[in-house]
Amino acid sequence: MTLKTNIAGALIAGAALAVSGGVDAKPNSQLALSADAPAKVKESFSQWQEGKRLRGRKDKCYGIALAGENDCKAGKGTSCEGSSTVDFQGNAWTYAPKGSCEFIETPNGEASLAALDRDNP
Repeated sequence: MTLKTNIAGALIAGAALAVSGGVDAKPNSQLALSADAPAKVKESFSQWQEGKRLRGRKDKCYGIALAGENDCKAGKGTSCEGSSTVDFQGNAWTYAPKGSCEFIETPNGEASLAALDRDNP
């Protein structure tokens, strides 16, 4: 196989996953929303916490995953999904309902749309 074929195959697989809504984001009971979150955000966050699968647009939300439950990126020296080693690891992200990340609070601080310097191994 050529490099061009491998790249094309990866792009097709990624597009199929995105369209299928195949992301299994992992909420946890230690997450909360700030009181000033809009009603629509509160509703989608609540549904996510109840176990409803995320569909449509999502936020890559850093600092909200428990150890080993991130969707991807867990800093230098790690692979990807499930590779975080610390609860609420600041450089690991999990998909969250669109618009909710900026309102999510954890026991270790606020979530972020960008990698955080806290709780990194």
